[in-house]
Amino acid sequence: MGGREEVLVSRMESTTHFPHTRLSRFRFRPTRGLVRGIPVKPTSLIRRVRNPSPTEMSVESWASPQDQAAAEDARRTHEPPPQDQDQEQHPDKLCLDSFWSEVETIRQGSGYSELDCTRRDSRQSEEGEQEEQWLADAGLSNLISEDSEDADKAVLLSTLTRTQAEAVQRRLDSYTLSLRKRNKPAPRDVRDVFNSPIAQRLLPESQHSEDLAENSMASVVKTPLAAVTSEHQRGTPKEEFFITDVAYCEQAVIFLKQAKLPYNNSQCRKEDSTLPRVICPKCRLGVTRIRDLSQADMKKVRQLALIDMTALCDLLELEVKRHKSSKRKIPESSLFGLPLASLLENDQKIKPNTSTPLLLQTLLSFLEKNGVDSEGILRVPGSQSRIKLLQQNLETNFYSGQVSWEEVSPNDAAALLKKFIRELPAPLLTTEYLNTFSAVRDITELKQKLHMLNLLILLLPEPNRNTLKALLEFLSKVVSREKRNRMNLWAVATIMAPNLFLHKAVPSKLPEGAEKGHAEKAADVMRLLIRYQDLLWTIPNFLMSQVRKVNENSNRRYQFYDRRIKNLLKKIHTDSRDKPNKNTSELCRTVKIQVGEVVSGTMEYQLNINSRASDLLSQFQSQFLRSPENGKGKMRRNGSVAYPDCVLYEVGGNIGEHCLDPDTHLLDLYNFNHGGEWIIRLKPSAGRGL
Repeated sequence: MGGREEVLVSRMESTTHFPHTRLSRFRFRPTRGLVRGIPVKPTSLIRRVRNPSPTEMSVESWASPQDQAAAEDARRTHEPPPQDQDQEQHPDKLCLDSFWSEVETIRQGSGYSELDCTRRDSRQSEEGEQEEQWLADAGLSNLISEDSEDADKAVLLSTLTRTQAEAVQRRLDSYTLSLRKRNKPAPRDVRDVFNSPIAQRLLPESQHSEDLAENSMASVVKTPLAAVTSEHQRGTPKEEFFITDVAYCEQAVIFLKQAKLPYNNSQCRKEDSTLPRVICPKCRLGVTRIRDLSQADMKKVRQLALIDMTALCDLLELEVKRHKSSKRKIPESSLFGLPLASLLENDQKIKPNTSTPLLLQTLLSFLEKNGVDSEGILRVPGSQSRIKLLQQNLETNFYSGQVSWEEVSPNDAAALLKKFIRELPAPLLTTEYLNTFSAVRDITELKQKLHMLNLLILLLPEPNRNTLKALLEFLSKVVSREKRNRMNLWAVATIMAPNLFLHKAVPSKLPEGAEKGHAEKAADVMRLLIRYQDLLWTIPNFLMSQVRKVNENSNRRYQFYDRRIKNLLKKIHTDSRDKPNKNTSELCRTVKIQVGEVVSGTMEYQLNINSRASDLLSQFQSQFLRSPENGKGKMRRNGSVAYPDCVLYEVGGNIGEHCLDPDTHLLDLYNFNHGGEWIIRLKPSAGRGL
């Protein structure tokens, strides 16, 4: 079975523009089988796909909530329990034994004998220090600075939803309380910033943020409870809809309100033993992946993701304490035990633009060729003496290219891969967020687990995020060869979980002893990372919307010293703001071309309501690359012609630089960011882990 469950990104042909997409358009499809009690025979046109790529685009048909509720009732009545969703209901005894064997190996090997007692490498923040660091990481340190202006404070705050703003207020209140205990003057209250004249000037839309989530989530309240709460009443859903247009914390607010209804307390949901297919409805601006944004915009994404994750933790009552790593002595090793950033810096001198360590790439490539079909790969331990010799050989000869892999056992290479991950001086999931990753296992609802993991992935530093993605892609390939290697998703997850969630730099929360429930929970987080990795490496639509608002507000900041000038400028700004003519069905757009040394210049493109980025690129290919007079392709050995792979970028306006999804509707993009330029460029090379 495939290692990653299919995650569909479905197209929604709605005329409403991002980001004010209402959840009333997200409706569940009726399950195949019985609809309104009438048996429906599956036809050959219905595909049952288990594609290892979970981001396949598809068009989904939408049913009314009544049809969906009836279908769910019929399915629960007539369908047998699913047997093929996740290989096994729970990890078997062999998986659990392997889990605790792996834990014992970590404790005993390579200086990890005092894993549970080693706390010198991390420390809890002092009183008030954690809140101060949180405000800095969230880009809100100016809230506690007396030197900053109201306009500076309001730029990011103006984009927050009500629940997000409440989370900020709680951190600021906690910081203020700690200052009072230390007899320091308290900072200005964040509510004063919201009520200042300049903040009101910058907040034409955010004043209604309290109603935004309620309006956007209105359909959830209006949908019949059979559709909303069906997760509580059935074993495992066939499919889940992953909504990204509304902030995750606001979705949690609505869910918690629903959970408190008197007729919604019939039974608590059991831990998921099988994983559903996840469908992510695709808005008209397409899907934005992490690699698609500029560094400046990704910094804003991380700040907003931290605020939303904190608000979500508050709602779910997850008590997460961040740890700070102290300075550690860097080993003399050139490969093992080095910080990821240092290792990448060394590797980029040899291979520029590499995104993951070369050693990791080499180990994964070897295992993909020689190990994925090996029975018990990752579980069967290698020879300790051979592993030690291989490590010494790599330390000495790796960069000179004199390491011979012909006699290397796949089990030895797999053990060395796990050792490389474990011996990083800081956890791959980082010292700051390892406990938060671990806390995900205590969340009951699958959607909220995925919401939390999505935000945590965005918060990881780029080297950690790319390395984790490369590792997860390999683990998915291992699971996809289960019939040969006998390593299903549960087996791989239980083996790898201790290597990611136990680290001597952070006190362990995993209990001692072979308690089955705790092992399952630890493996469950790993299982979600492997199965839904492509979904987790996307940027939610609501964060993209907030980033655009931050950029717009930054461009609109003014310093007003005279009331008359202020009112005049306000009137001018309101009356003369350039707005696109949304009634124009067709318009011509100039597109810049910057395809390296192949083509440069401009081209004209006629926009209509159905124009997509892929259509524009097709016209560019036929007009500039494939035409007889302008042929720019390279001849292959077999006689065919290879043309450069190009992508369309959105640059400027309310975004820094954004590589567009081929399915982006260009007229919607123009209406949403008419100040941005469109530029055709060569597609950046996607290395391992991107």
